[in-house]
Amino acid sequence: MFRGITNLNLDSKGRVAMPTRYRDRLAESCQGNLVITVHLDQCLLIYPLPDWEILEQQVMSRPNMNRRVRDLQRLLVGHASDCEMDGNGRILLPAPLREFANLTKRAVLVGQGNKFELWDEDAWNSGRDDWFRQEAREGDLSSILESLTL
Repeated sequence: MFRGITNLNLDSKGRVAMPTRYRDRLAESCQGNLVITVHLDQCLLIYPLPDWEILEQQVMSRPNMNRRVRDLQRLLVGHASDCEMDGNGRILLPAPLREFANLTKRAVLVGQGNKFELWDEDAWNSGRDDWFRQEAREGDLSSILESLTL
């Protein structure tokens, strides 16, 4: 499980260093082979290759006569890019994906269980503040989350 938030910097080549605490796990589970793709919230998703392959198979097995399914397939699989951690734990973010997520210098890596989200730092901070404000305004969680105890 990947959890926690880490502030990262992109170098001049568009690389980020994966936090040390994840490197051994990534080396064990996927030999440092990752897949990066886009997310509807304008961040990037980073999956260990085995986890991505399961998701990709699930997404691509859906009937594509439904326009929303086709759109999701185009977005997730069409933008997916294989990458490999180098010996220093860095991954190169492809330019089109950096542009999509507005990643230039400062980023936030958010562990989300079996994957990571990579956000532009300003977008993350703004979104996080909005999510807290929205929850305070609405005062209750959706029915999907009502049974959780936090």
